[in-house]
Amino acid sequence: MLVSGSIILSMMLLAATLTIFSYWYGRDALHQQIELNAKQATLSLEMQIEHVTATAEQSVMLLQFDAITSLNNMDQRTARLPFLASLIKMNQILSAVYVGYDDGDFFLFRSLKSPIARARFNAPEGAQFLLQAIDRQASGVIENTRWTFFDAELNPLQHLEQPNDYRYDPRERPWFQQAHSQRGTILTEPYLFYSTDEIGSSFAIYNADNRATVGVDASINDLSQYMHQLTPATPIQMAIVDHDGHLMGYNQTDVPLTTTADDEHSEIKTLAQLDNNALAQLQAQPNHTQTIAKYSAEGEQWYGLSYPLEGSSMQEWQLLYAVPQSFLLHDINQNLRNQLLLASGVILILMFFGWLVGRSIAHPLHLLSKEVSKLSSFDFNRKIDVTSPVKEVNVLSSLTDHMALTIHNFQSISHTLAHDPDLEHMLEQVSNHLIAITSSKAGAVYLFNESKSQMQRATQAHIQCPETLICHSTHWPELRPALMAQLDHTQQLFLTPLIDRDNTTLGMLLLQLPEGSQVNIESFQRFMDEVSGAAATAISTRRQLEAQQELLDAIIRLLADAIDAKSPYTSAHCERVPELAIMLADATEQTNQGPLAPFTMTEQQRREFQLAAWLHDCGKITSPVHVVDKATKLETIYNRIHEVRTRFEVLWRDAEIEYLKGQIAGQDESQLAAHKHQRQQQLLADFAFIAHSNIGGEAMSEQDIERLQQIAQTTWTRHFSNRLGLSQDEQQLLPDTPETLPAQETLLTNRAEHIEPWGDRRPAVEADNPDNIWGFNMQLPEQAFNKGELYNLSVQRGTLTEEERFVIKDHMVQTIKMLTSLPFPDEYKNVANIAGNHHEQLNGNGYPRQLKREELSVQDRMLAIADVFEALTASDRPYKAGHSISKALTILASMVKKEHLDGDLFKLFVESQTYLTYANAYLKPEQIDAVDKEQLWQLAGLNTEA
Repeated sequence: MLVSGSIILSMMLLAATLTIFSYWYGRDALHQQIELNAKQATLSLEMQIEHVTATAEQSVMLLQFDAITSLNNMDQRTARLPFLASLIKMNQILSAVYVGYDDGDFFLFRSLKSPIARARFNAPEGAQFLLQAIDRQASGVIENTRWTFFDAELNPLQHLEQPNDYRYDPRERPWFQQAHSQRGTILTEPYLFYSTDEIGSSFAIYNADNRATVGVDASINDLSQYMHQLTPATPIQMAIVDHDGHLMGYNQTDVPLTTTADDEHSEIKTLAQLDNNALAQLQAQPNHTQTIAKYSAEGEQWYGLSYPLEGSSMQEWQLLYAVPQSFLLHDINQNLRNQLLLASGVILILMFFGWLVGRSIAHPLHLLSKEVSKLSSFDFNRKIDVTSPVKEVNVLSSLTDHMALTIHNFQSISHTLAHDPDLEHMLEQVSNHLIAITSSKAGAVYLFNESKSQMQRATQAHIQCPETLICHSTHWPELRPALMAQLDHTQQLFLTPLIDRDNTTLGMLLLQLPEGSQVNIESFQRFMDEVSGAAATAISTRRQLEAQQELLDAIIRLLADAIDAKSPYTSAHCERVPELAIMLADATEQTNQGPLAPFTMTEQQRREFQLAAWLHDCGKITSPVHVVDKATKLETIYNRIHEVRTRFEVLWRDAEIEYLKGQIAGQDESQLAAHKHQRQQQLLADFAFIAHSNIGGEAMSEQDIERLQQIAQTTWTRHFSNRLGLSQDEQQLLPDTPETLPAQETLLTNRAEHIEPWGDRRPAVEADNPDNIWGFNMQLPEQAFNKGELYNLSVQRGTLTEEERFVIKDHMVQTIKMLTSLPFPDEYKNVANIAGNHHEQLNGNGYPRQLKREELSVQDRMLAIADVFEALTASDRPYKAGHSISKALTILASMVKKEHLDGDLFKLFVESQTYLTYANAYLKPEQIDAVDKEQLWQLAGLNTEA
């Protein structure tokens, strides 16, 4: 293998070296080719330009000797139009031929083959030529002008009138002046023809004998087409520029050579105005003339050079030639790839033969190495089955597979011990994994029942063994022989105890070893002790968790029962709300329609919700019973109507005494009796009114309150001190003024001692209170309690004052405070919120935090419905009878309409008949009546569609 590898490596190095040299040689050859191509293009363009200029120059020479130079007026000269047309037709590069005379006459014949020229002169249809002629008088004044369009047969089509201020004079033109200033044919610098937007030059010569200067305009636009033919369909950039950088020709024929300036007249482009800046970058290189230069442009590398164009007609023109590196090296790169493929093919053939030789040995080892590598990456869940002609490799493969299986089973045991909450299922899984690890035939797990002094089988796998084993001791050395005696002696069994950290026997593991097993009992015992120790710890932990869970549930139920038992007005409320809440949660999870379809709860979330339901009113344990159970307006610890009755009794007796005193004084007995009767009847009526007001069953009108205040002004005489026999707290509420006896007092009073201020007990429930860390947002009454008799009797609806209503609502504040103070684990972190939010409303008007719809979870809303429905239908309250389910659902529908309760959950509550399941279990038969769903939907303002 080493030799073959060395040979292959050497050949690879050789192939790489040859390929690299070939690549660099090809690059140098291409550089030379670029220079050659540029030089050939320069020579071709020089010849083409010479041909074009020679043709134009010949046309000027012919025109110089034509009779048109000697004719004296416009009409005579028009006769020479056929000759001029033939010149233009024979030379496609000619744009116009013209004659300027020394006396200022001018005669021009222009081709209209260019669409730009036709548009610029607004030529009529069919026009091919345009005659522009001027005749002047001897004084130089224009005598006649003629602009005439001709068709291809020189038939006049249209005459154009020129404005009076038309003042064109050929003698002022550069071509005229240059022809006069030098001998022979003159050639102007290239410029942009106004009529056609073509680039070209003017050729002119002066005929001194006839005193006329003839000229032609020759276009060089065809140079671009010729350059394109030299570099067809390639990314090569080639251009001819003059000494100012203006473009005379460009091989990209789709790019115009002209551009529009700011004053909207056309001008010749420069290199810098091309979209592709490769040629502009080339011209900016310091050494590019006849020497190839490498530079960057357009995001890639370019090679370029320039050559001057030589000849009599070239006026310091240059040819710029640039090639992108990607195009230049394309063929070389392709050849390089072909060479690499060829070299790779040869190398692969050699490698194939080497592979054939070493495969039978190296491949199994390689596979085994990969499997071991995966083991090192902690991937033990694999079957390792590598075959090889080498026996040792097979043995190593088998041992590695067994090791991986053992580790995997250990992982599974650890995972099962740590995560499986079901004790029996956990023991079954551990037993199966141990059977696999030890290659045992079967196994079982027994757990010790201390109360019955026996081992009870918890799980078994492929083994027949007793369901229970009698235990006369918990000491394993004594217990093991007794257990073995009760098992099948024909089987080779192995027992190991399950002993926890307190050295308490929890049970045992039983394994049936394979027949003829040669296992080392001592080492096997150590192994099993370690496994059984982990299992025993897990069992002990599970039992402790279960015990703690049972204890927690018992404490919660105890608290709920205590709250229910605290007042007959709440009865079994804390017990039934969780039942109804779980029923609604089940229905919500089972629905597959509507907005609640995605809702699901894990087992932990379900238990969290159940705990919150049990604890939803735990704050009531702090609520005063006399407030929660307040049945009359004057009730505190007792009903103070009895005090008021006693005062009426005093007034009754005062009426009797007044009657008797009048008799003794000899007054008219009939008048005295009538007065007494009237007075006592008034007292009976007034007390009946106060007693009726005390019930709070009906709303009090303003007239009722006025009558109450009038009755309250009635006075009676107190002879005993009201400061005796008081507690310390009561004495602190008394005013500092001295008491004078006997004292005249009103029948109903609002005394200072009736008001209990907050003092240091002011609760942190206002939103702006810095001590409010729970987010409460409640209005706080000015004082803690106001026990004023008139104040309480004046409550217009119900029996509770504003202060007492706050006390009732405060049970939610206390619920949240109590539950947030408990160290709930993370999986129960929402218990406080769920329990504390069931009096919140979707419109944000609930308490204690005024949360809105989007801030309330589905669990919060479910608990709210369960709480209200249970309270409405409860029939074991001493102060009211339970509503029927139709009446309760009607009230719930109105609360949905007011956005107090969730409409989707209410609709599901009704459609799933959760209310009926609850009613059948907890309500009286007479409370279960028919329910009109459509009426409920209308009352709740819900969509009646499915």
